[in-house]
Amino acid sequence: MTVEARIRCSFCGKADTEVERIVAGPGVYICDQCVGLAVMVIEQSAALAEEGEPKPKLPMWSSLSDDEMLGHIPRVAAHIDATEADLVAWVRELRRRGVTWTKIGESLGITRQSAWERFSGEE
Repeated sequence: MTVEARIRCSFCGKADTEVERIVAGPGVYICDQCVGLAVMVIEQSAALAEEGEPKPKLPMWSSLSDDEMLGHIPRVAAHIDATEADLVAWVRELRRRGVTWTKIGESLGITRQSAWERFSGEE
């Protein structure tokens, strides 16, 4: 696996070699460290809800500086690229199984022709 193709946590950006485990979902990955942090956040959120505190709203753009937002958008773009690559892999597997372009297009809410143009790899 090349460095560019290395799996990374979709939340913290750490490579699979930097963490104990990475769990894959459809187009996303989460490492054991982020799972632990998420559990802690959920527990704290539940405790605040019991106390009547309002839930935080996402995204919290108003709390971020322009530089912080600019620093974050490359990660958002990387997630889009990773999700697209994952989608291509799913479509290729469906095609390997003999699923038609029509069915793939219907599943994605696009035409057969659009599915073929996007995923066939042919010009």
